[in-house]
Amino acid sequence: MMLAMKVNGADVMIDIEPRQTLAEILIRKLRLTGTKISCEAEVCGSCTVLVDGLPVSACTYLAYEARSKTVTTIEGLESEGGILHPLQQAFIDEFAFQCGYCTPGMILAAKALLDEKPDPSEREILEHMDGNICRCTGYLPIVRAIQAAAKEMRTQP
Repeated sequence: MMLAMKVNGADVMIDIEPRQTLAEILIRKLRLTGTKISCEAEVCGSCTVLVDGLPVSACTYLAYEARSKTVTTIEGLESEGGILHPLQQAFIDEFAFQCGYCTPGMILAAKALLDEKPDPSEREILEHMDGNICRCTGYLPIVRAIQAAAKEMRTQP
């Protein structure tokens, strides 16, 4: 079946099989390798992408469900000219990752939170990020990175 959607700002028309997940399409067909597959059961959050601004687990989200929708991956956050999104930069500045496997999903989940609530409390951050697991960094640097990015994003025009 043909699937039409917008991915990272670009219109995409791609031939898929109905059983393929959004993660499979993004990684294998569109070569957007920032999306990571880990648990394949909506548990870890590594595969999180945004569909119409909302976080979804791309490992179980069927690709055809994204028809006529806007999908944002970690690659789509960087602006023209190679400038990192404030969340991406804050994760670097706050040392909020070690192996980096969970980082794309963490950043996209955090973006959905900050788009909805530009000044979240620490408790709100922890509750929102509950579905994203990091096995090596711990969560304090991640929370600090989200708080720093929130502050930076509030000061941008």
